[in-house]
Amino acid sequence: MLPPEEEKSLPLSERWPRASKFVLSACAAVVAELVTFPLDLTKTRLQIQGEAATHRHEAAPYRGMLRTAAGIVQEEGLLKLWQGATPAVYRHIVYSGVRMVAYEHLRDSVLGRAEDKSFPLWKAVVGGMTAGAIGQFFASPTDLVKVQMQMEGRRRLEGKPSRFRGVHHAFVKILSEGGIRGLWAGWVPNVQRAALVNMGDLTTYDSVKHFLLRNTSLQDNSVTHSMARGLLYKSSTDCLIRTIQGEGFMSLYKGFMPTWMRMAPWSLVFWLTYEQIRRLCGDSSF
Repeated sequence: MLPPEEEKSLPLSERWPRASKFVLSACAAVVAELVTFPLDLTKTRLQIQGEAATHRHEAAPYRGMLRTAAGIVQEEGLLKLWQGATPAVYRHIVYSGVRMVAYEHLRDSVLGRAEDKSFPLWKAVVGGMTAGAIGQFFASPTDLVKVQMQMEGRRRLEGKPSRFRGVHHAFVKILSEGGIRGLWAGWVPNVQRAALVNMGDLTTYDSVKHFLLRNTSLQDNSVTHSMARGLLYKSSTDCLIRTIQGEGFMSLYKGFMPTWMRMAPWSLVFWLTYEQIRRLCGDSSF
């Protein structure tokens, strides 16, 4: 343990490494969310306007993400593409901050690297899935509020009155109606999904990046970072069975392309930003 005088002279990243990494992860997540949020809003608007049009037996006003985005800008203004970004930003501050800190802790202190400093793939899979699940569990209340705020858009299209005045009011109302447990409604399928998503995101990025650094002449820079790159069911199993029975197996992949078009740019922006912020703050590369 260092004397107090020497400890004070250390940079913040060394004095409070986990808190520092949480802040850096949260900052990178905020940048990625703000850059790609119009894609999320457009995807959500496209989905809910289609459902509302079906409910009213009318034709949807827009077709395709580009036409939907252009229609929003023309009729509502450019800034409307970021309407509702606040709960999404809150969610990623918690989710990304926790999952990144958890993964690095698991990688460096719990699971451990091999003798050659590599991180075996099976450990990366375990670490990625565990970190994603932990991050999503802690972020479940903010995720619930984000979804509820997005549902307000559907209610407006259907001519129904708004239930919430803002993010804080949504938190308070959900808490007053369902208690603390109400903030974690639907957390099980979300945690399962986050575990799988991070097996594809954290595991892939960490494994591919360090494979490239060990086996090619690529340097640890942006080029390498880019290359690596309402409850209707009793449970997630019940949801799976009923969806297949009612809509067929391929319905499980409904909306895959819009979702991929949203997640791929988010992940790219996040990792590029995160690595650069770490470097600027004097921290080691991920």
